[in-house]
Amino acid sequence: MVVAYIMVKANTGEADRLKGEMTPIDGVEDVSIVAGDVDFIVKVDVDSPGAVKEIAAGTIQDLTGVETTETYIAMG
Repeated sequence: MVVAYIMVKANTGEADRLKGEMTPIDGVEDVSIVAGDVDFIVKVDVDSPGAVKEIAAGTIQDLTGVETTETYIAMG
């Protein structure tokens, strides 16, 4: 299994809607709204690094209101 954390920066006022759209994505284990440089930390647990890329670049980045993402794959 590959565990990764995707930092998501979103447009102001989009947090509740985006949390609702990210939570049911296959492989997403948790979506936390946070204070700081980013608006969400999304934890994913999938079978491969390619699946992480698909969730981050192919799904989350395409959601209306998402400005940027940054992905960190856990190493241990």
